[in-house]
Amino acid sequence: MSKLESLAKKLDLSEFLSNFTSFFAREKSIAFEGDYKVYAQLLKDLEPLTLPTPPKVKNLDTQLMHLQKNGVLHLEDIFEFGKILLFFHAVKSLSSLPKTGNFREWIDKIEIPSNLLAMARFFEEDGEIKSGIFPELDQIRSNLSTIQSQIKSTLSSTLSQTSLAPYLVDKQIHLINGSECLLLKAGFNHFIKGMILSRSSSGFFYLCPESILKLKEKESNLKDLYQTQIYSICKELSRELSKSLLFLKFINKAFDQLDHLYARILFAREKNLEFALKQNSSEIILKDYAHPNLKNPKLLNLEFKKNLLMITGVNAGGKTMLLKSILSSVFLASYLLPQKINATHSKIGSFKHIDAIISDPQSSKDDISTFAGRMLEISSLLNTPSLLLAIDEIELGTDADEASSLYKEILEHLLSRGAKIIITTHHKRLASLMASNPQVELYAALFDEKNQIPTFSFLKGSIGKSYAFETALRYHIPHSLIQKAKEHYGEDKERLNTLIEKSTLLELELHEEKRKLQEQNKRLYKKRIELEEQISSNAQTLQKEKNRLEQIYQKALKELKKEAKSLSEIHQNMNKSSSILKKAQSLESPLAQSPREFQVGEKIRYGKSKGVIKGKSGSLYLIECDDGFKLKVKAHALKPYGNTPTPTAPKTKIIAPKNSVGISLDLHGLRAEEALERADKFISDCLLAGYDEVLIYHGIGSGILSKVIKDFLSTHPKVVSFSDAPPQMGGFGAKVVRL
Repeated sequence: MSKLESLAKKLDLSEFLSNFTSFFAREKSIAFEGDYKVYAQLLKDLEPLTLPTPPKVKNLDTQLMHLQKNGVLHLEDIFEFGKILLFFHAVKSLSSLPKTGNFREWIDKIEIPSNLLAMARFFEEDGEIKSGIFPELDQIRSNLSTIQSQIKSTLSSTLSQTSLAPYLVDKQIHLINGSECLLLKAGFNHFIKGMILSRSSSGFFYLCPESILKLKEKESNLKDLYQTQIYSICKELSRELSKSLLFLKFINKAFDQLDHLYARILFAREKNLEFALKQNSSEIILKDYAHPNLKNPKLLNLEFKKNLLMITGVNAGGKTMLLKSILSSVFLASYLLPQKINATHSKIGSFKHIDAIISDPQSSKDDISTFAGRMLEISSLLNTPSLLLAIDEIELGTDADEASSLYKEILEHLLSRGAKIIITTHHKRLASLMASNPQVELYAALFDEKNQIPTFSFLKGSIGKSYAFETALRYHIPHSLIQKAKEHYGEDKERLNTLIEKSTLLELELHEEKRKLQEQNKRLYKKRIELEEQISSNAQTLQKEKNRLEQIYQKALKELKKEAKSLSEIHQNMNKSSSILKKAQSLESPLAQSPREFQVGEKIRYGKSKGVIKGKSGSLYLIECDDGFKLKVKAHALKPYGNTPTPTAPKTKIIAPKNSVGISLDLHGLRAEEALERADKFISDCLLAGYDEVLIYHGIGSGILSKVIKDFLSTHPKVVSFSDAPPQMGGFGAKVVRL
């Protein structure tokens, strides 16, 4: 088994690759010769195209060696070369081929010699030479056909003889050693002569009649002549092929290259897969990825940007499959194989060497223990450059504490050599030793404690608990035994597990908060785009109105400037000009329409957003959109939405609704720090609400709060001015602030 096949087997990819190789036109390895980037560029150009189906062709390396030694090929070998030549001719003749691009350049370099193309057209689809190419061959075929017709006719007339009827076992023509014969009973020799070719199990005789024997001799001579003629043709054609030996080697290799690429495209189309190309990086980012061996998989989303990924947590929670999935994605990308992935949002690094230590290397035959076998495998990789290495259950086969220290040093050595490593482990000590290393990323397999089952999902940045006791209980180990085991395990270690669980829960909460923030950012971005569109629309409307008014002005001016020969004509021009202006004033302008008045609390629509009127400042309305945005907009940009609220009678005293902006702030009894915080928020809210003048009560007291507020207002960039309030509004204990 080759190293490639061995790694594919470890990663559970054998069935997937076997399925893929069935798309090849001829058997070959999945590995291709040549520059990866060139293949990737050709693949990109080929993906949208539909080519003729590549013909099934056998390996022709031996035939090329024969040609090199001036040997004579068999007719079927020459036909194989012909199939390749005709396939490339069909591809080059496609009208759908792009005029430019890497594939176009590549296919244009293939110039098929006219004599070889003519030779390829000598053959029928079954590999026989067409009629009309070689007259001698056609004559032999015609003679053979005549002889075979005579044999058939002679046998038919012999079977119809009445004297022979009593001796016929059946009326079929039997074929023995390539000769037609009759099956007869004993005593036939009195009525027919011929050669007995064999006897049946029932004692009957297979007889070839004498008349048929003579015809068969002629047929045999013609067949020998046919083979001689075929050899002569093969010799002639082989001589022609030898003259173009270098081209045949090139086209044979080019066929494999195109077969490699198009088989991948056909496979991807049938299985609905995508191509994720490796990049010049060591990062591995997987989006919506699924291992090919999984049925109805849970799609994987993972970012592995550092150099060591430690996967910890619950048993049977998918740690090994996660390890295999990451390695499989790189393996498939390295061989330009399609996979179940969101290729646009994924990123797969480039590695010269990929290896996996997954199975138990224990061997009774070689007297190797599990641990010793692992040490042998790891030692052979210690200085491998550009290595991507996966080790499953790294603690397997030895004492946990000793292994933690040993593997810490081994892992750090590999990291120092630039390796990228993925491991699964239950070693909390090893995880804690490596967690502080800036090159290490942690992923924990999650466990559903309520239902007592693994979730097959992972949390970044945490060390996972193994849940051995919970798993044992789920598989019917008595509770009493588990309780005793917990007592032996110790309170300190159990507390450590509790801390691990709490840290995992906190991580989950943080991830949920992060998700919410990301969604909010998306909404904000969408809102920004909508606002920019609205601004652009408003600008266009304004420009149209300017253009309209400019046209009217120019038209009126033109009338006014018309040449007049008398005072009467001057007055006429002035009247026409005035008429144009009056008519323009009577026309509706989108900007000249008087906007309707909106009431506080009225529901409105602004662009694509819905909201409610919160207040008004001058000609601007303060609106609050459903998604929390607060904006100041002109009335003409708003449209009513829903029922208009019933206007309420004005009150002499304005009381701010709960949680809304008020026109005064009372800071009595607050500490300086708290007062400043409230004052700052109050000023911001008032600015947003559109208030021009507000009142802040700070009291007199010791004067500390008064000084703090004064200093705050003096430095605030939005405060135009401030002064002590009138006596009836608080006097020295309050400040009137103008914004």
